[in-house]
Amino acid sequence: MCGVVGVYHVDPQISPRLAYYALFSLQHRGQESAGIAAFDSGLKHKKGMGLVTEVFSDEDFDALAGNSVIGHVRYSTTGLSRVENAQPFVVQSKAGSIAVAHNGNLVNYAQLRNELENEGRVFTTDSDTEVIAQLLSKFLLKTEDVVDALVMLNNILIGSYTLTMMIDDVVIGYRDPVGFKPLCIGEVDDGFVICSESCAVDAIGGKFLRDIKPGEAVIIKKGKVEFVQIVEPKRMAACIFEYIYFARPDSIIDGVSVYDARTEMGKVLARESPVEADYVSAVPDSGITAAIGYASESKLPYMESLIKNRYVGRTFIMPVQTLREASVRLKVNVVRGNVRDKRIVLIDDSIVRGTTSKRIIEMIKKAGAKEVHMRIGSPPIIAPCYFGIDMKTREELIAANYSVEEIGKLLGADSLAYLSLEGLLKAIRKAGGGEDYCLACLTERYPVPVPGEIYDSL
Repeated sequence: MCGVVGVYHVDPQISPRLAYYALFSLQHRGQESAGIAAFDSGLKHKKGMGLVTEVFSDEDFDALAGNSVIGHVRYSTTGLSRVENAQPFVVQSKAGSIAVAHNGNLVNYAQLRNELENEGRVFTTDSDTEVIAQLLSKFLLKTEDVVDALVMLNNILIGSYTLTMMIDDVVIGYRDPVGFKPLCIGEVDDGFVICSESCAVDAIGGKFLRDIKPGEAVIIKKGKVEFVQIVEPKRMAACIFEYIYFARPDSIIDGVSVYDARTEMGKVLARESPVEADYVSAVPDSGITAAIGYASESKLPYMESLIKNRYVGRTFIMPVQTLREASVRLKVNVVRGNVRDKRIVLIDDSIVRGTTSKRIIEMIKKAGAKEVHMRIGSPPIIAPCYFGIDMKTREELIAANYSVEEIGKLLGADSLAYLSLEGLLKAIRKAGGGEDYCLACLTERYPVPVPGEIYDSL
């Protein structure tokens, strides 16, 4: 996941504040660490572990004053969860001061790092983003032209890499030629913001301009905006899970309303997998929009059976099983009066490992529910993601090892059904989308070459 931001504003006091508010609105994309880098006659930055509100205070904005700013919230995939891997990454070189914020995951990270180390370059982290920063520095020494450097970078990176960057005071946004992760640009009074989702533009009172296209860069220099097509994409394969889970429902990605897509997923799911029940409920928050669609289509009432504690911040490690089970109850609690003696259709966006779903069903049944019918607003996840989701092996994916009927029994559900792949794509089309998505975790076919996996070039 991860969220990236780039800001230019004529007032150097305002830029870091805009970046802060944009990052705050992208907090759902990563809660492990946050960082901001700014340029004002020199590069300065601050980053730390925790939520945006935990990392920054009012005093930091004066220290981070600058017309040009980039920011990042992190969800770790490559690289451990520690402050050294927090972003943006900063590199000082003869080519200038470079800062990079990255959303995605490089498939060929280990190979590229090994080559750079053989050239004598020293690494301070185990994150693939540092590889990108080092490569950008290397290429800028070969050419002073930012576009040429991005072409060189693009020629050797394999995987997903949506970036916001600063080269001295120049702010750059770039989306890889497959378009795995979203990126857009908005306008504010006397400035611009580049960010992962349109909800961040809305949060700072900006005007959404457009999505950045796959293989396209947006370059902001001295307040002037230029769009450059770095490479013509052979195909687009945007991550389907942006619409299923990652993105905020109020965002619009590549012209598709996430809210409309999820509502439609719920409607299709109701048509595909109806069941007799008293009402429809959701696992909050990610299942709510699809549950509303399911309820609308099935003509069943929508009611809350679970209440989410919205003040549980970063996930913390529980040392024993009893406390691990308590952690689920800290996140959600059952509305006992609503579930007692009821037949409930419980909607969630997806099932990865199944542990949380099992505990939630146990909680609802323990509170007196007569039946719990689980309905999932996406197809089964049967393959690992190498492009920015922390699920690397088939062993940890419940749907890769058990049938739908077996999963239902393992979870303790009275019945279980998933949205079909055809139904998912139908829902996206109904919301205004096309056909060009990365479906690798659902189909085992990957849009870029991954060692040991099936490469689907079309």
